[in-house]
Amino acid sequence: MKKLKVTALAIILSLGICAGSFTVYSKTAAAPATVSAPSGPQIQYLQVNALDVVSNPSRYLNRNIRIRAKFDKFSTLGLDYPPVNRPHEKYISFLIQRPDITNHNIPLSEFKIFLKKEVAEKNIDLDAGDEIEFCGKVFSTALGDPWMDVAEFKVVNKVKKDENKK
Repeated sequence: MKKLKVTALAIILSLGICAGSFTVYSKTAAAPATVSAPSGPQIQYLQVNALDVVSNPSRYLNRNIRIRAKFDKFSTLGLDYPPVNRPHEKYISFLIQRPDITNHNIPLSEFKIFLKKEVAEKNIDLDAGDEIEFCGKVFSTALGDPWMDVAEFKVVNKVKKDENKK
């Protein structure tokens, strides 16, 4: 009987370890990407288009999402707004370019995206048009706009600086 309990426990532990590596897919949404947080469980991020989030922010409220976009600029937009409480001492916001406009650089200012300052400082050399990817959670729809905390941020592709700009 003791051997049966030990074997059952080993099977349960094996299943528990394997269960963390499965990714669940929805028929109506894109397949989420699974990302390991530095300390804690894996978080599933749904790959989305920024315009979809802006057009229907309540659909993404409290959801973990991943967006690939063109960086526009760092900003103070939305900082210190009482309903969302993202203080300028700890956070900076950034704007991405509208993906539906290709002949001009127009920011998607309806999307309030917050990044911790220490992460932003490591990426201070970003230029408008650099391709970035970021993951995080939409935590509010205040003013009818999506407000997102960024958990992961990476530069995918840097645009070449024009030598004449120096």
